[in-house]
Parts: sequence; structure tokens; C-alpha cells
Amino acid sequence: MRTKKKLCEFNYPPEFIFLIILTFGIFNVPYLFSQQKELTAVDSDILHKFYYERYEEIKTVYQNPLSNSKDVKDFILEGKALVSFPNNRMRMQNLLDPIEKQKSNFVFWCPQNFPDNISISWNFYPIEEPGLCILFFSAKGINGKDIFDTSLMKREGDYKQYHHGDINAYHISYFRRNENERNMQLCNLRKSYGFYMTAQGADPIPPVKYAAPPYKMRVVKFEDQIEFYINDLLVLEWKDDGKTYGPVLNEGKLGFRQMAPLVAEYSNLKVTQISKKNN
Repeated sequence: MRTKKKLCEFNYPPEFIFLIILTFGIFNVPYLFSQQKELTAVDSDILHKFYYERYEEIKTVYQNPLSNSKDVKDFILEGKALVSFPNNRMRMQNLLDPIEKQKSNFVFWCPQNFPDNISISWNFYPIEEPGLCILFFSAKGINGKDIFDTSLMKREGDYKQYHHGDINAYHISYFRRNENERNMQLCNLRKSYGFYMTAQGADPIPPVKYAAPPYKMRVVKFEDQIEFYINDLLVLEWKDDGKTYGPVLNEGKLGFRQMAPLVAEYSNLKVTQISKKNN
């Protein structure tokens, strides 16, 4: 004759067990909340201490809300793209079909030259994926020429023209969304001429459907040190020794690049002169 297995091996009445569970839960609620507050405080310290403890902001050298066409009337587009402002923010998307691969990508350059020892910050709003974003900075032509010198090779958005062309630059790629990298989202720092991978870090921005923009992006270029932050989280950093991949790059231009068919918005571009704190 088969017998039923006991659901509980304890010889306590159900009412007693329920009372124990209820009491434990009630008395541990304050503990749980205190732990959450403690974790939040620790996280806040981690997210804020690196940039603000390492650097002092001296002055703003450039500021642009990127809110309408007048704000970018002097920007220079390489490749074909639609630049619009439906939400009082600069929205960029490709005009050519992604089937054309590199030909469908583009770069939108700020025309101003920036000095060394700066923080570059902007707000980022991912709208549609896949694709990726890149910020070029410290960009100059070969032999110290301006990147728009007419003697340099023409550029039309094809990536090879930027890492094996006539310009030198650092470039950080972020929000890299494609089928080959869904299981590992990374931000990459490269140095060109040469397409050298110099540093990588995990990308904390979720897919579009889970995103809660704006995301505060920040690139620090201080002498031979480069750092990349998202919402004040230090994502990656690298020290250029000036030998392995050529001389350290200093002043130059910055530009936004997108890979089709990504759609994204940008606002509040700011470049700040910084100095290093003596910690």
C-alpha cells in the first residue's frame, strides 16, 4: 500500500510556522531598507569620485545645446545623413540604405579646434538600433594639417578613410548594437592612424526598449591620459605611452559618427578646460 509523502518533516503546527515567517519578515524590513540605503550610498560614491576627484574644471571653452539647425550650421557632414531636431535635440540617421555597408555611414564634425587637457561631455538618446556610435577627438591631418585641408584625402563616411587615411585621431565607440555582439556589449577606444585597439570596457547602456535616456557621456583627454564615463561611471581608461602606437595626440577637432541604421539624438555638447588635482 502506497503512502503519501509528508510535505513538511517538522512536527510544528502550520499556525506556528506561519507566525515565525511573519515575525521574521516584519522585523527584517528595516534591515532590508537600511541595506538598500547603504548600497545606494556606496554606489553613488563610486559613480562620482573618479572624475570629480581627479580633475578640476577651469573654464568652459565651448558649449552648444544642439537644439536646432542654427546650432550646427557650421558643422561639416561627411557622408549622407538626415540631421533633424524633432525634440529640440540633434537627431541623426542615415540616408543611404544599410545594404551599402560603409557607404551608408557618416561623420558630423564640429568645426572648432580644441586644446589638450579637456573634458568633452554630451547627452545621448538611443532611438533605434542596431548600429553604433563613435566620438572622434584630438583629430588632425597628417603633418599637423587641419583635417579639412584640401590637400588631404577626401572622406565620405567609409570607416577606412578615418583609420587608414590622412588623419590621426582617438575614437571611442559606444552603444555597439549588432548581431555579432549581443552577448557582450563593449565600448572600444582606438587610436589612428592604424586602427589600434587600446582599451575596452563594458557598456552599461541597455537596449533601446529598456533605455532611460539621457545618458551623460564624458571623454577626458588630459595629456597622455584618456578616460570615458557614462553617467559618471568610469567605463575605461588608458595611458598613451607615445611610443607603442605613435606620438601622443593633443589638440584637434571632434566629430560624431554613426553606423547605419542606428538613429540617435544628442544634446548639450560641452567642452571644458581641466587641470589635474594633486591627490
